[in-house]
Amino acid sequence: MPKEQVAVQMPGIRGRDKEVAASPRERRVWKNDNKASESIDQRKWKAPSKKPPPPPPKEEKKEEKKEDAELKPEEDHYCDMLCCKFKKPPLKKYIEYLKLPDSIDSYTDRRYVAWLMLVTIAYNWNCWFIPLRFVFPYQTPSNTIYWFTIDIICDICYLCDLLIFQPRVQFLKGGDIILDVISVLPFEVLYFFFGFNPAFRANRMLKHNTFFEFNDRLEAILDKAYIYRVIRTTGYLLFILHINACVYYWASDYEGLGSTRWVYDGKGNMYLRCYYWAVRTLITIGGLPEPQTLFEIVFQLLNFFLGVFVFSSLIGQMRDVIGAATAGQNYYRSCMDNTVSYMNTYSIPKMVQNRVRTWYEYTWDSQGMLDESELLEQMPTKMQLAIAIDVNFAIVNKVDLFKASSFTGECRNVWYS
Repeated sequence: MPKEQVAVQMPGIRGRDKEVAASPRERRVWKNDNKASESIDQRKWKAPSKKPPPPPPKEEKKEEKKEDAELKPEEDHYCDMLCCKFKKPPLKKYIEYLKLPDSIDSYTDRRYVAWLMLVTIAYNWNCWFIPLRFVFPYQTPSNTIYWFTIDIICDICYLCDLLIFQPRVQFLKGGDIILDVISVLPFEVLYFFFGFNPAFRANRMLKHNTFFEFNDRLEAILDKAYIYRVIRTTGYLLFILHINACVYYWASDYEGLGSTRWVYDGKGNMYLRCYYWAVRTLITIGGLPEPQTLFEIVFQLLNFFLGVFVFSSLIGQMRDVIGAATAGQNYYRSCMDNTVSYMNTYSIPKMVQNRVRTWYEYTWDSQGMLDESELLEQMPTKMQLAIAIDVNFAIVNKVDLFKASSFTGECRNVWYS
């Protein structure tokens, strides 16, 4: 096969072209060199390849696992009882709910109100039964252990309130804590020297601030607080009669049971007989035996004066409570009567009068008042807007433009924040 003549440019000679005859072997060598140079140039000018991103740290994986666990629906817990299954929340929720926060808002925390109710029960136990046990012979050596056990339970409530709850309350008055400390002083150590005398527990009745605080907090969360006010005022009257019955038995025991017609004769149920006498004295019903000794006369005079003062005060307080409960309805009736009288004076047509009456009745039945602005004027602007959003939320949510959007929900969150 004849050798072919090809013209090549010799490398290493600049500015000169020289034609030479190349053999097949030389041609293969030059081709391989050209391919190698092209591959080198391509590698130089080729864009750098993207490296795979480094693996995420372990902390992000843990966070993702936590988020997945939160997104998973909680397992249902059921309690088998007889032939039925009852769904109940897990124990963790109970523990989280019962766990006390570092700071307690006494105005909004319902758990704090429940605790105040428990302390108030202990306070009422001491107020009612300490005078009863001191005067009447109801505490005997055979039942002392039962009285002592209940006293210890009440003292535990006092101590828990002083050491656990009161330090967490956000707002406290300066003098309240002093009375709370005095009310838990252990004067019961005198039992070892003078016996089980309930008079050594008289300091437990100084914890009256908790009682009044419970009344304020309970009235703030009740829809019809006037009902509780009536019950509380009735309780005041019964407690005053209870104290008067105890004092009357003490006076009878001092004079001698059955010694005169005025004192208690020792027959029948001693507490009920003395309570009956206290009711007739404080309410000034009369019909009681005449006192004979100087002590009995002075005691009866003081009782009559105290009865007139206490009974008139409680009657006035009861009138204020009932008047405050019906103040709104009385205002509505007076406005409607004045408007009807005005329309009759100027001979307004009956059709217009019926429309006015219908508006009054509808407004009162729907919102319980005639002018809402009187209540909202005293509030800050932000609170007025929050109330307006809640009142009109049902109406706005029916509009197709806002029904499928989250605009209304975002507005409520913004005003609540």
